[in-house]
Amino acid sequence: MNNTKKNYLVIMLKGMAMGAADVVPGVSGGTIAFISGIYEELLNSISAINIGLLKTIKDQGFKAAWKQVNGNFLAALFVGIFISIVSLAKMISWLLEHHPILVWSFFFGLVLASIIYIAKQVTEWNVFSVILLLLGAIVAYYITTLNPLVSENSSPLFLFLAGAIAICAMILPGISGSFILVLLGAYKPVLAAVNNRDFTTIAIIGLGAVVGLLSFSRVLKYLFANYKNYTLVVLTGFIIGSLNKIWPWKKVLTYRTNSHGEQVPFNELSVSPFSYEGDPQILYAVLLALIGFALILLLEKLAVKKH
Repeated sequence: MNNTKKNYLVIMLKGMAMGAADVVPGVSGGTIAFISGIYEELLNSISAINIGLLKTIKDQGFKAAWKQVNGNFLAALFVGIFISIVSLAKMISWLLEHHPILVWSFFFGLVLASIIYIAKQVTEWNVFSVILLLLGAIVAYYITTLNPLVSENSSPLFLFLAGAIAICAMILPGISGSFILVLLGAYKPVLAAVNNRDFTTIAIIGLGAVVGLLSFSRVLKYLFANYKNYTLVVLTGFIIGSLNKIWPWKKVLTYRTNSHGEQVPFNELSVSPFSYEGDPQILYAVLLALIGFALILLLEKLAVKKH
């Protein structure tokens, strides 16, 4: 945890990558945290924020408390996430609307490579591991097939709860927090709040996220401390199952009318690129998927060099 200023800049860039992933419904910021080598430090740092922290502030002062929670690391990471979400929300929304196949292809390659990366961290495979892998994959796949709620609720209590639930998914590799927001019918209000700089709504969502994050990070920290191998296996399964959501070629089964009166896809089915109704853009899609895949391999090589 002895990080230099240069390292904090790198951590901020990793936070920006997490933020960019979290904006896309189907990609988890937790996956980015894991493959960039900061996942367990993130869990440990967040878990250190507890009631005992008040005692540390009272007895030893703010500086000791800041060090206890690895404050520099968290600050650098969350500044990066915030910058990314605020600056990239509009651009990613535009890309998803106008070039969905290319966006999904890049992330598909990225997530596919992350499966291999995380699976390699498992030190022992047995029958129980395989069962957990399959269960994780089935659960994540089932989540991707759920229909989003038709109504878009923007009441403060609902947005608070949505923030708490979504943040749990955001730090869980394979489960997308943005997709959970879509399922809950909260994605549009959240994105609108970010794009319109509606700081009251952002604060409500953020408060829910803090509550969810502090609670769920402790559960994950316990699992990593006591059942690391099996936890990694389940996470690998989650990511495998989530591939259905980010498969680039979709057939729209039903549409819905958004707040602007436009018809947008509501329920979609993954299809072969050769049966896709429209330009499948196979060459560009494969190229971007390979770039995404190579990016993870590059990150892995850099992580190995660092150690």
